[in-house]
Amino acid sequence: MSGDPEISVVQRYSVQLAIFVGFAVILITLILKWIRKDDQTASGSSKHDKPEKQKSSSGESSSKHGKKEQTGSVKTSSKKKLTERENRRNMRANEKGMTSPWFLGTYKGHTGKVSGIDLSANGKFIASCSDDRTIFIWDIKDLTQKDRKSFRINVDFDYSTHVKWSPDCKAVISHRFNDNCVEVYKIEKKKDGWLTASKALTFPKAHNSDIIGLDIASNGKFIMTCSNKTDMIIWDLKGEKLAVLDTFLMNTTCAKISPCGRFIVASGFTPEAKTWEVIFNKTGEFKEVKPITQLTLGGHTSGIYDVAFDVDSSHMATVSKDGTWRLFDTNVNYKQGQDARLEKSGKFELAGNYALIALSPNSEVLVIAAANNLQFFSTFTGVLDNTIEELSEGPITALMFDSTGKYLFVAADKQIRVFHNVTGYRCGIMRAKEKLKEHQTSATKERLHQLIKESEDFLVNMGETV
Repeated sequence: MSGDPEISVVQRYSVQLAIFVGFAVILITLILKWIRKDDQTASGSSKHDKPEKQKSSSGESSSKHGKKEQTGSVKTSSKKKLTERENRRNMRANEKGMTSPWFLGTYKGHTGKVSGIDLSANGKFIASCSDDRTIFIWDIKDLTQKDRKSFRINVDFDYSTHVKWSPDCKAVISHRFNDNCVEVYKIEKKKDGWLTASKALTFPKAHNSDIIGLDIASNGKFIMTCSNKTDMIIWDLKGEKLAVLDTFLMNTTCAKISPCGRFIVASGFTPEAKTWEVIFNKTGEFKEVKPITQLTLGGHTSGIYDVAFDVDSSHMATVSKDGTWRLFDTNVNYKQGQDARLEKSGKFELAGNYALIALSPNSEVLVIAAANNLQFFSTFTGVLDNTIEELSEGPITALMFDSTGKYLFVAADKQIRVFHNVTGYRCGIMRAKEKLKEHQTSATKERLHQLIKESEDFLVNMGETV
């Protein structure tokens, strides 16, 4: 069988194949060595162009091993320098606004720009959203506490631009930017007493352009979303549309629900803010959305950037591109034809191309954020009381008072800063002194004198004039 010709042919082909494979392996190995040598030559010439950076501090030889070690040290040194520069830049950003005696503290945790904040109705928590794909829930029961307790909600494959608490504090609603839709997270207590969150509902996409307004009524009956065009949608809590409106503002810059839960106010390109009432029947079923022309907030000569309310919706304030703000008394019988009445107006220092406004719960203090500056106004006098300048690197993105009116929360950059409402203490003294001129009971007089003393003591401790 050894002379079988078929076996000889197979053996011959096997030998030839082995020789071919071996030759191919040798050739590939030589090519790879040649490529590595060429890369090392190019790298070496580059290193010689900068001999000072490649010098070893211990005077080592310029062997290949030494060059690798030196290159690594240079890279490490460069990284350290970049880190140091970044840390210095962050420190400068963090220090801005903190030199003001009005500054109280900072909530840090986000790694991206904070775009929205909202306080829970029970006053215990603040929610914040950022382009770092997270929503944070912060414990604010003690603002003077240094340990800022919080937990994080991760937004899958997207990020939130707006965040709002439900009236019962059992849910947080947010707007997903890329999906352009509303998402609901259920908030529950864990066994240890702290909170946890789970996704409960996602509304269908309904707007074709970016949402500039997201809000939920304090009575829990409806949710409002509004785009930067003119389309506004009223939803029920299950994500079903109740009504679709046209704001007729050419482009809309602001849309909010009033604290009483009855009205929606929107502003934009036109020099007036429009108001609608959302009406339900006696059985709680949605009936209609009706424009209330008597509560139109006008008088500006240019578009309105933002709108704010006091705690009971009896006052509304506007801030305009024309560099003015206006405060309106809206506690009127509009059903009998009474119009909102202008109560006070003033000018502010416009910086950048947008401004935000906040009104204290008792409507005595009005704050405007223009670029990265805060301006505090007394609505008693209409006069600017104080300005806190350059409190952040980037523009302020959100601001709101707490339920007591003693503190102002300001979102900017990656942080939420908290400031004392010092202007509010001065206004409180003015209000108490005016009431003392009226006929009051002895108990009321005693209470007013105590309020004046406490407010004056606070101002002295802050280094402020009474």
